[in-house]
Amino acid sequence: MTTSTDFFKKKCLPCEGIGRAMTKQEAADHLKNFPGWVLADDGKSMERQYTLKNFVEAVERINRIKDIAEGEGHHPDLHLTGYKRLKVVLYTHALGGITENDLIVASKIDRLG
Repeated sequence: MTTSTDFFKKKCLPCEGIGRAMTKQEAADHLKNFPGWVLADDGKSMERQYTLKNFVEAVERINRIKDIAEGEGHHPDLHLTGYKRLKVVLYTHALGGITENDLIVASKIDRLG
């Protein structure tokens, strides 16, 4: 099984070249190596919640995630509520589910601390 560290070393590929989205079971198996990430009930997306210290820290985290997303060419959905609660949702929009690209971005977001 590929670990989070293995995904961290990879680079996202264009969605057209990565084939298909993972099955719910494949995604669940991979997420065992991604503490804090939760698989959606339908198995088509993964999310992680953060409660930051304040609004400024939350926006700073969003900006750091933005840098990762732009560098990888793969963008999560970001939801900031209650001024310091951030939810990051990853799935490959073009394929309607989770792909290796999502795991790559998640592994890099995890390194933010």
